[in-house]
Amino acid sequence: MKNTMHTLRQRLSSFSDDVQQRRFLDAARPAEEDALRASDWVVDAGIALIAFLFGCGQLFLASTSVIYVDGPFREMAGLVNIVPNMYAYGALAFTTLPLVLRRVAPWPTLAIVLACFFFSSGYMSGFALSAIGPMVAVCSLSYLLDRRHAVVAGLLTATVMLLAPTPLPSETLATVMRTQNLIFVVAAALAGFALRTYRAYMAETHRRLEEAERSREELAARRVAEERVRIARDVHDITAHSLSAVAIQAAAAERLVDFDPAAAKEAIADIRLVSKGALDEIRSMIGVLRGGEKPETAPSEGTERLADVVEYLRRASLEVTCATKGYRREDVPAIVDMALFSLVREAATNTVRHAQANSVDILLRSTATQASLVFSDDGVGLADDVAASAPGHGLEGMKERIEALGGVFSIDGSHGGCVLKAEIPLEGGRYGL
Repeated sequence: MKNTMHTLRQRLSSFSDDVQQRRFLDAARPAEEDALRASDWVVDAGIALIAFLFGCGQLFLASTSVIYVDGPFREMAGLVNIVPNMYAYGALAFTTLPLVLRRVAPWPTLAIVLACFFFSSGYMSGFALSAIGPMVAVCSLSYLLDRRHAVVAGLLTATVMLLAPTPLPSETLATVMRTQNLIFVVAAALAGFALRTYRAYMAETHRRLEEAERSREELAARRVAEERVRIARDVHDITAHSLSAVAIQAAAAERLVDFDPAAAKEAIADIRLVSKGALDEIRSMIGVLRGGEKPETAPSEGTERLADVVEYLRRASLEVTCATKGYRREDVPAIVDMALFSLVREAATNTVRHAQANSVDILLRSTATQASLVFSDDGVGLADDVAASAPGHGLEGMKERIEALGGVFSIDGSHGGCVLKAEIPLEGGRYGL
């Protein structure tokens, strides 16, 4: 039983290794196999033409006295000393030009090239046919297909190189030529497989780098989320503890204010210290959340500072129309008033920096049920990147703030210029003010 389980584990391990190796090699599968573009066909045609021209040059040099200058040696070896005829060039074309199809049909291309080489070699009338065509074909097949195909192609091509007839009467010279062709073909097959392995290695390396980068990003995002949860928990603990202490001290001060003013004064002092400490801690945490932004130390501002925004726009050479007669600030909760003013200030800054506007209209109104703001300019409109690059937390942050108050926020830049609208319901008592 133990031997059977051990054998089963070995088979499973071997199968797993084989699957991993197939995935590794499939990662190197050239994209050209799936869909060849026009540029790929041009490259393949160029390779075929270069192989043909190389073979023509080799054929010409081997058939003249340029390499073998010794005439008696050429006669003894049976080498011709004439310019190759059209039959020789035609045979060479049949062994090189099919390389155009080397990527779409690697096996048929190799078969055609080898067949033409084998049947043409014996009828060359003393010419030595170049093996450049079979070399490129077997190299391409080893590169495009897996190891088993490469081994079979290498053995088949080597067999053809050894058995192909030669037109040379000297058996020694024929043996040298066969050995040379055999070495070149084996080297070409090994080169193709090496290129495929290298491509697989690079593809796997690139995949692992992408996976590592994705893992780092996910880890960073998870840590940020965890840190935010921790900060939110700390803020909750601080506010809950501090407000509880403030409530207790305030109740004590309320009871003591009539008959023990000194004790009431001490309770009020405790309230001040507790609230100050809580504010300091919250500011430090908000500073962490804001990143590199400077903490806001100025008191909260409302629409009573609207004149400053108008002056800022006018200093930027803009014509400003500001209508606030329909706005009753005393009837608007402070939190709503501050939100509307923040929106005006944010919109004014974006207009000056990005809108290229000439005039600005500001309309501020309030009724018994809601407060509204309309800010419009005649500039180029508000693009998405402008909203994203706005100072502070941007208009997106203002939208969230207004929607948190139960209001509606909209931006319209489709008709030229930009129009920002905000409507916030008042609903007396809702804000606890």
